[in-house]
Amino acid sequence: MTVNKIVGWFLLALGVAIIFYSLYSSFNIFTAKAPFPEIFSLEQKGGTEKVSSQGDTQAQMEEMIRGQLQEMIPVDFLPKLFNLISWSLLAGLLIFGGAQIANLGIKLVKK
Repeated sequence: MTVNKIVGWFLLALGVAIIFYSLYSSFNIFTAKAPFPEIFSLEQKGGTEKVSSQGDTQAQMEEMIRGQLQEMIPVDFLPKLFNLISWSLLAGLLIFGGAQIANLGIKLVKK
């Protein structure tokens, strides 16, 4: 075997390993067997106190609206959604890169 064929087989195995790793990790993340990587997180803000009566009314309205929104959309929904989307993009990039590496290995093996 020539050096090109050895390197080609290595690149083919590496590309397939990257593809299988990203698919296995994605399967574990989407079936909740493994936690997804947290890239986005939600920071809790402290409440501000209003002095005037109009400020009290404004604060009460804001609190009512916040309560209604939290009933419709959970607080941690958007960070979880963005984290899953970012993992999906990363997994897609890994699969694409693994396919390119495997393709390069196949070309070297054919020579």
